[in-house]
Amino acid sequence: MATLKDGSTPRRDPDGDAAPRLGLRERKKIKTRAAIRRATYGLVREQGYEATTIEQIAEAAEVSPSTVFRYFPTKEDIVVTDEYDRLIEEELRGRPAREPLPESLRHVVRGVLGRAMSGEHETPAEARLRGRLLAEVPAVRSRMSENLAVAARSMGGVVAERTGRDPDDLEVRVYCTSVVGALLEASRHWAEHDQQGDLGEYAIRALDVLEHGLGPRKSHAP
Repeated sequence: MATLKDGSTPRRDPDGDAAPRLGLRERKKIKTRAAIRRATYGLVREQGYEATTIEQIAEAAEVSPSTVFRYFPTKEDIVVTDEYDRLIEEELRGRPAREPLPESLRHVVRGVLGRAMSGEHETPAEARLRGRLLAEVPAVRSRMSENLAVAARSMGGVVAERTGRDPDDLEVRVYCTSVVGALLEASRHWAEHDQQGDLGEYAIRALDVLEHGLGPRKSHAP
């Protein structure tokens, strides 16, 4: 990929000229994943999470149960797996190389969450339902905790590039795990408070704690 004068790489904007066009197979995969998620959320709204089965999801998505399992090994993965880890990684690679990493993270996280709530990858109603499931369903919370390490490793590659470290350095692993955990707690906090307020603002507050530590309480919303 070309490098700009400031040391950054061209941003992989889905509407920009620098972004490669996805192949037919990848576009089909994205459509299938989206169809399975939409079917799941529709059924969960109608009958609840526990009552929704993989067979019902497959029928509603017009795919076979084996296809559902090929994309999502468990029902919980349909909820916890999303496009945002990949987007954060791509957007971080597109930030200026000399920009401080915490500043890059704040910019990227705010942008990705803004796109999430705008309906680019899921509708606002689906995003809110997903947030409630993450907060309320023990099996979903457990699966999300298991996926923390995967998300942290995904971020670790680009953080290592930015800092000149090895992805397996303890410091890189601790930092990335802390970032992913902080964003998860921001999402849980938002869901547990009836999804009031700006999720992006909660996420920035969480990242600020990692950068500056825990000081006296300010006059924030809950």
